[in-house]
Formats: sequence, C-alpha cells, structure tokens
Amino acid sequence: MDSWFRALLGASRSQKRVLTLALDSIFIFSAFWLALVVRLDSLAPLTNFKNWLILALLLPISLLVFVKLGLYRAVLRYVGANAVGAVVLGTVISTVILVLSSFFTQTAIPRTMPFIYAWLMILSVGGSRILVRALIWRLTSFTKTPVVIYGAGDAGRQLATALATGPDYYVTAYLDDDEAKHNAIIQGIPVVAFDEIYNLIDKKRVCKVLLALPSAPRSRRKEILTKLEKLPLEVMTVPGMADVIDGKAQLDEIKEVEIEDLLGRDPVTPQPELMAANIKGKVIMVTGAGGSIGSELCRQIILNGPKKLVLFEVSEFGLYSIEKELNQLALNKGVSLEIIPVMGSVQRINRIETCMKAFGVQTVYHAAAYKHVPLVEQNVVEGVRNNVFGTYYTAKAAINAGVETFVLISTDKAVRPTNVMGATKRMAELVLQALAESKLTSKNTRFCMVRFGNVLGSSGSVVPLFRKQIKEGGPITLTHKDITRFFMTIPEAAQLVIQAGAMGKGGDVFVLDMGESVKIKDLATKMVHLSGLEVKSESNPHGDIEIQCTGLRPGEKLYEELLIGDNVKDTSHPRIMTANEVKLPMAELDTFVSAMDAACHNFDHELIRKLLLEAPTGFNPTDGICDLVWNEKRQVPEAHRETQENVVKLRNV
Repeated sequence: MDSWFRALLGASRSQKRVLTLALDSIFIFSAFWLALVVRLDSLAPLTNFKNWLILALLLPISLLVFVKLGLYRAVLRYVGANAVGAVVLGTVISTVILVLSSFFTQTAIPRTMPFIYAWLMILSVGGSRILVRALIWRLTSFTKTPVVIYGAGDAGRQLATALATGPDYYVTAYLDDDEAKHNAIIQGIPVVAFDEIYNLIDKKRVCKVLLALPSAPRSRRKEILTKLEKLPLEVMTVPGMADVIDGKAQLDEIKEVEIEDLLGRDPVTPQPELMAANIKGKVIMVTGAGGSIGSELCRQIILNGPKKLVLFEVSEFGLYSIEKELNQLALNKGVSLEIIPVMGSVQRINRIETCMKAFGVQTVYHAAAYKHVPLVEQNVVEGVRNNVFGTYYTAKAAINAGVETFVLISTDKAVRPTNVMGATKRMAELVLQALAESKLTSKNTRFCMVRFGNVLGSSGSVVPLFRKQIKEGGPITLTHKDITRFFMTIPEAAQLVIQAGAMGKGGDVFVLDMGESVKIKDLATKMVHLSGLEVKSESNPHGDIEIQCTGLRPGEKLYEELLIGDNVKDTSHPRIMTANEVKLPMAELDTFVSAMDAACHNFDHELIRKLLLEAPTGFNPTDGICDLVWNEKRQVPEAHRETQENVVKLRNV
C-alpha cells in the first residue's frame, strides 16, 4: 500500500491532475445517484432517461466550475483553507446547476435531494483531499525529525505551519507555560506543560526543541534555556522580531541559540539625545572602521544623522567591505550622507591630521588598536607603536585639526595589566588624560575614554570557536578551568560608547556595566548541552564532547577587571559609570614618549618593558619577553657561540 501510494506521489503534475479529475467525476456521478436512491429509497430513478440527461449536463459543468475555481492547481499535500473554500463554493454552484437542470428538463426531483447531493459532494470531493493530505503527512513524518515547539503563540503557530510543509521536521507538541493553554489542540498539535517533555522524549523520540519566543526578553529566554539545558535535547531558536522586521531573517528560519540568550542580559534602550549629541549634522571619523567595534560604531552613527562619515582604516579589504556595507545600509534606511573611505595608519600623524583638516572632522571615535593578547605579546614593538603612539598621534592630530570630541575605545585588559596589550591600552588612556589636563595643548578638544570587556562575535571571540569545535565532535579547548570574562553584544557596546562620549567633560574614564562575569568553562558546558550532547569527563566517560584545558597563554589573565580603584561614580545612564584614576602629568608623558620612541626604534625590548613597568600603568607581567624577533636574535648568537666552542674542541683533539 505504501509503495503504491509513494509511486502515485511520484507521478508528474499533469498525471495527478488527470487522476484528480477522474476521481471527482466519479464523486459527482456517485453523489447524484446516491442522493436520488437514498431519498426515494428505490433504484427506479436509474431507469429514468431524464435523470441521465440532468447528469450529462451536471457533470461537465461542475468539473468546469472546479477548474475555474483553481481546485486542480492546489497541491494536495499542501491543501488548506483556500482549497476547502473552493470545494464548498463549487459544490454550491453545482447544486444550483442541478436544480436549474431539473427545471429546464422538466424532471421532478425531491426537494431535499439537492441538499443530500451537496453534503455528499463536500464529503467526497473535500474529504478525499483532506484524506490524501493526512496520508502524505503520515508517510513523510517517518522520515522527518520529531521536534517540540516552546511557545504556542503566533510565532509558534506560524513555525508549525512552515515546518508541516517542509521536509525536515514534524511537530509533536507545543510546550507552553500558560496553564490556560494546556491540553488544548492547535492545528492538530497538542499543547502540554513542560513536565510532559520527558514523555515526549521517551515515546515520540523528540530530539530537538525549537524556541519560538522571538519577542521574549533575554532574561526570560535565559530562564527557559536553563531548564532545557538539563535535557538531552538540541535547542534551536527562531529570529527576533527586530531581525524579521528589518528583513534580516524569516520567522521560520531556525538557527542555533544565541549566546546573548545564555547571558540573559537585556539591553537598555539608548537615550536619543546622547546618541545624537556628537553625531547629528556633524562630520565623524572612525579609526579602525573595518574592525568589529569600529564597523558597528559606523552602523550606529549612520542611524543618527551625521553630515559625513570618514572611515579611516589600514586594511584595504576591511575598508572596502565596510564602505560597501554602509552605503547599502544608508540606501536601505533612506539616509543621506557622504561616506568617505580613507586608507591610512594611525601611526602616521601627518596623514591622519591632513585628513581631519580636509574633511573638517568634528568627532573622532578611535577604535584602531591591536587587541589580540598573544599576538601583541609576540610582536611588542608593533603593539606599542599602534596602541600607544597611534593613540598619541591621532590625539595630537585631533588637537591640531580642531576636533571637538575624541573618544578612545579602551578595554578591561588595561586594568592592572599582565600583558603588553593591556599595558599599551592603559598607556593610551594615560596619554589622553595627560593631553586633557594640559589646557594649552588640548585647546578645545574634549577627550574621554570608554572601557569595557569582551564583545560577542568580535574577531577572536571564543563563541564561534566553541561552536566549530562542537560541530567537529570536540574537544573544546580553553586555557584554564577557572578563567572568567565579561561579555557584551557589539551593538550594545557601540551604543554605550557613543552615549558615554556625549557625557564626557574632558579626561573622563567611562566604565560600562558589563553585568556579571562569565566562567568560560560554564559557557562551553551550556553550549554542549544545548546542542543535545553531553560533556565527556572522568565522571561521564561516555559523553560526547571533551573540554580540555591547554594552559594560560602568554600574558593572559585568569580574571578580568573593569576598575583600577574603588573611586567610581554613577552617571545619568544606568549602564555607564565614571572612574577617577591615576593620571600622568604632561611633562612625564613627553619624557616617556621620547624614551619609548627610541627604545622601539632600537628594538630594545628590555628598555620597552622597563618603561612600561615604570609608567603608572600597574603593569605586572606574568611572563618574560615573548617577542618572536627578539627571542630569535638572542638564540642565533648563542647557537653561533656553541658552534665556535665545538670547533675549538675538535682542533684541540
């Protein structure tokens, strides 16, 4: 039976239409005679020639009506309300034709016979289509993955409808926390309480949960994910309503759970007056415009009505990509502005100053920096040149060009740094504070800096790495079992940077509220569980994914901090604080810059480290000098000396 039905489904579209027409002809023929025989309780009508004449008129006209109503264009496996409506309307017209045919042929038929005919037509023509759809669903469900949908609201119902017509999943039940919906049936699918999930796993072999709560706050989604994490189920989600409205995703698009949901941190709505203060109608420059933070700053800036946006970037591909994206974004949003791509390095003061003066830049967001801890540890001179001197030159250029506001993007690694990257970023903060304190030097330029932790989705983020490792079957690698980090989404970080910059008075250090720090091992464990897998460990040797600790990398801290001291104050924004910290006088900065410039020029790494230790950075390195070139140069003379000693020994022999 199954093989015959599957062969039928595999027939061509035209063959299926011919078969459907033939079956409907049989249904019309049968309904007409059954209505007469049942009503008269006799086979006598079969011998009446006029009844056959009525049928000869009724059959082709009824089929023609069904054709005109589009009944044969509907795909049987997707039969819905429109097809049922066509059946009902076609039946009504067919019944009217029956009555008119009997009138014009002067054939007497019982008054109730047309009503019996109509009911038989609806049951046969309409019922056959519903039966075929049910059989198709029954057959195809064996090849689909059984899933449950968490959320019986509009999004859940739309998702169930989309999945029913797709080849991948079939929905066994809705899970919903609303007790009023429990035991209800929606689109033939039962709504059950969360406790029923265990029965669905055992009896229905459910292996996935689809989270259909796109409008729920992240705090609520985190609560649900915490419950689901304990189950042997893969958890997927549908996009948020904002992405659907913006056209970035479809409501039935299933994807992995966002890490933002695991953090459960709801973003605070930005304050429009702060977002527009340094941007609206002004000329803005973003250094490092092609990077993770720089590019998101550009997206947010465009939405706040700048006059011009200057993209300053050293990477050719990065500059090309962000310019193309921003032009498309401006077009989609109907924003009119000039986007200016400028290639250059922040280490060249004449280049950046000339650009600022040429375009009349009023606000600078300085995001250009080397941020990868191990790479900067292994390339010390370039790290110092880019992070310290790049900031110093850009700030000096801003002063000379009469820039109104200069905002530095800093990092939590600048607090009591244990690596060169953190020390250089703290030094960059001290550079701006010194320039801000020097009234004659800074003129009318207002400097401030914004310090925050890791951003989700940035280059080097652990989240994409963990996802890739889980897909490959593990192991997941992290540097230490107790390592923790602060996390924030890139859009929220960019919005807070813009708002903090608007609040600066000069030399301010703003610290973003990052919420609670996250233990990276716990994050990895949650990601494994929400993928429907188990962590492999000594206590669970039959698990799926092992988590391996590889040891802290050069300069890496176990815990990150945001504050150097306890002297912190709240601001008008609930997620922005201001810190009062140690500053560096301008005279000492000049001495430091001169000495550091010479040390970098001579590749004197011992002096570079000494200068960073002597500056008020709080630098406390956990490793020796790791610069690759410096270590290689040290090894070559030693190898040469050993070779000479061996030659001498051979001569003596």
